[in-house]
Amino acid sequence: QLKFVESGGGLVQPGGSLRLSCAASGFTLDYYAIAWFRQAPGKDREGISCISSDSRMTNYADSVKGRFTISRDSAKNTVYLEMNSLKPDDTAIYYCAANVGRYCLPRPDYWGQGTQVTVSS
Repeated sequence: QLKFVESGGGLVQPGGSLRLSCAASGFTLDYYAIAWFRQAPGKDREGISCISSDSRMTNYADSVKGRFTISRDSAKNTVYLEMNSLKPDDTAIYYCAANVGRYCLPRPDYWGQGTQVTVSS
């Protein structure tokens, strides 16, 4: 069974930082393009970042560009999302997702359970 475990969420003040982790079990993440999504209450799910299976390419939504960084640690079979300069509008449940192939697809095949990020004073 393919599983993700997301961790690293929590409460942080505006301007602070968090590092989210997406650890895989049952499969090797190096075969997959990995995306991070988020969903805030009352809003649609938003794709915010993607890393290609070979880690050569990364993409970011305009809302997080310059503040968030996606990366992969193949030895740990884990993908990270470093979030800096956090804003209250970043408050959401964050999900990692994967699909087979080099590039992220709009409908990923596998999803994690999500981790809550709350940015508040």
